[in-house]
Amino acid sequence: MLIAMTTLTFGILAHPTRPQTEPVGEIIANSLRVAGHQAWSLARWTEDEVAGRLKETDLVIAIGGDGAMLRAGRVCGMAGVPVLGINMGKLGFLTEIAPDEWERTLPLVLDGKYWIEQRMMISAEVIRGGAAILASDALNDVVISRGGEMGLIQLVTYIDSGWTTTYNADALIVATATGSTAYALACGGPILPPEQRSILLVPVAPHLSLDRPIVLPEGALVDIRVGETRTQPFLAVDGTTVCQLQEGDILHVKASRFVGRFARLREKTYFYRSLLDRLEPRVSDEPR
Repeated sequence: MLIAMTTLTFGILAHPTRPQTEPVGEIIANSLRVAGHQAWSLARWTEDEVAGRLKETDLVIAIGGDGAMLRAGRVCGMAGVPVLGINMGKLGFLTEIAPDEWERTLPLVLDGKYWIEQRMMISAEVIRGGAAILASDALNDVVISRGGEMGLIQLVTYIDSGWTTTYNADALIVATATGSTAYALACGGPILPPEQRSILLVPVAPHLSLDRPIVLPEGALVDIRVGETRTQPFLAVDGTTVCQLQEGDILHVKASRFVGRFARLREKTYFYRSLLDRLEPRVSDEPR
């Protein structure tokens, strides 16, 4: 039995659409309570519900895949609370622990034998008619895309108030280093180390316009104005559509004042090995 020297408060977030994560979350929460710590657990949750519990929370354990880590990391980052991920998803690139490892690694966490990886976030604001209609922070990326309709969208792009280029494309990704290994990577963007504080611009299927990704410094200000288009584009934040945009709308993107904090047990060079494990060819496990 683990005996608590200092009482800590843990949050356990199961995956809302993966029922198998809920019992694991309850088992972990009970183990923490037996060890003398406080623990709260949510199976179905909104960011507002979690935010209301974070003031006195020392560490949040997110159970799921990369989507769960992004969702938890964003809301916990705004409260300065680190997140430890247990992978019960398909990829689990952002998570730290395999499902069968938590019992072995939990004592290490309780002893504080982990380090905090800080990841830059970006802040996005939509301006319509001179007024802000939406503001959100992203850990991965913000994306303007044409949705399900055919036809290119025109995106007039400014960096530090100076016109840079006009994209005619299916979409434009504005990503952090965290997002560089997600949608941006699939579209030919560069791989950035997780703690690099940069803003990445990656167009998706650009037609007769700039087709190279651009890496910007942390202090850059990016303004994207929706130009003439036959289809209304959508804005997505960390993979979730948040609003439909109109011609003339302006998206402001800059570094957020918040950072995502991930609790890591592996060595600090884990990122490159973990990335290569997913990119290098594997032996197929499909039945013959």
